[in-house]
Amino acid sequence: MKVLVIGGGAREHALCRSLSLDPDVTALHCAPGNAGIAEVAEPHAVDALDGAAVAALATELGAGLVIVGPEAPLVAGVADAVRAAGIPCFGPSREAAQLEGSKAFAKGVMAGAGVPTARSYVCATPEEVEEALDAFGAPYVVKDDGLAAGKGVVVTDDLGTARAHANACDRVVIEEFLDGPEVSLFAITDGTTVVPLQPAQDFKRALDGDEGPNTGGMGAYSPLPWADPKLVEEVMETVLQPTVDELRRRGTPFSGLLYAGLAITSRGVRVIEFNARFGDPETQVVLARLTTPLAGVLLASANGTLADLEPLRWSEDAAVTVVVASHNYPDTPRTGDPITGLDEVAAKDAPHAYVLHAGTRHEGGAVVSAGGRVLSVTAIGSGLTEARERAYAAVARIGLEGSQHRTDIAAKAAAEA
Repeated sequence: MKVLVIGGGAREHALCRSLSLDPDVTALHCAPGNAGIAEVAEPHAVDALDGAAVAALATELGAGLVIVGPEAPLVAGVADAVRAAGIPCFGPSREAAQLEGSKAFAKGVMAGAGVPTARSYVCATPEEVEEALDAFGAPYVVKDDGLAAGKGVVVTDDLGTARAHANACDRVVIEEFLDGPEVSLFAITDGTTVVPLQPAQDFKRALDGDEGPNTGGMGAYSPLPWADPKLVEEVMETVLQPTVDELRRRGTPFSGLLYAGLAITSRGVRVIEFNARFGDPETQVVLARLTTPLAGVLLASANGTLADLEPLRWSEDAAVTVVVASHNYPDTPRTGDPITGLDEVAAKDAPHAYVLHAGTRHEGGAVVSAGGRVLSVTAIGSGLTEARERAYAAVARIGLEGSQHRTDIAAKAAAEA
């Protein structure tokens, strides 16, 4: 099978790495890709938001499967264009992707499906914002209704900050604060059958100790030694299957990757948000542990045959990923800085640790930074402690002027394991 992956971040590098290890994948392409992806897949220049251009490229390549990585192309209807060209595509339709594209749409689906989530108000005027903030009190949770690349949520005790964020958005969802640890659980679905993956936890704040601004994610780990062994089963029954069934009932069946961001609260599991694609950086650790070849699973989702698959197989190893970010991230990041140490990691740390590229490009024979999150350094080990040690040993070999990373990814879970 020839496979085309759309996107150019660490999530897509993780997907391409897994696909490159799959014996059923005879040719692997990525558009637009990045400097790291180019080592395992043939890159192509394409506007990822242009469905016609993506479909034309897939047709030209003779692709047997297209995988749309990021949320923006899904919300733009790229998967619809690929399917209209007669090519199997992993990723939801434009309508179903509104589950991520609109927080208000997602709240409506959850209400219809009886899925437990935070109480919320959808606000479009300053008056509605004031009413909602007053109703819930601090800590305030304010979410941009549309896509915001993982940075549209403000959680703060400061009323002025909450008000400013709300009034800067066209439409916002203001909701009650959910206590308790957060968990990311991915599921692959064909619109009827739902196959859960292993849970992960990511770290959204920029600085150690969960301080600093929200980011797209600074690291992740899997498995979660502290989680209830029945967590996946419970989320399947109360969240994932009901959501897929409700979307099908509405005439907008969801096929692809359904991502539930969950809070394990004192009152039980609650959905914080849904995403319509693999999450970054959780994908890096979840795929590091998946031993079932990936292409066949994603093709079964695209073709509606997930019910025929054997159960997924998982490594007992733990996985940790640490994001190396540019100077000044998550504000306007500095780019164009050379990255050193990548060959050293490949020579000294493989196969237990490896580097997945996010914001990188080739420039004059060197690899340079080209975004806010630059690299995801990923490692596996017999437990979280060993996986952490290997990940941070590899991070220490990498040079990127002004870069930043958290030093506490998975530290608490490793200490408690």
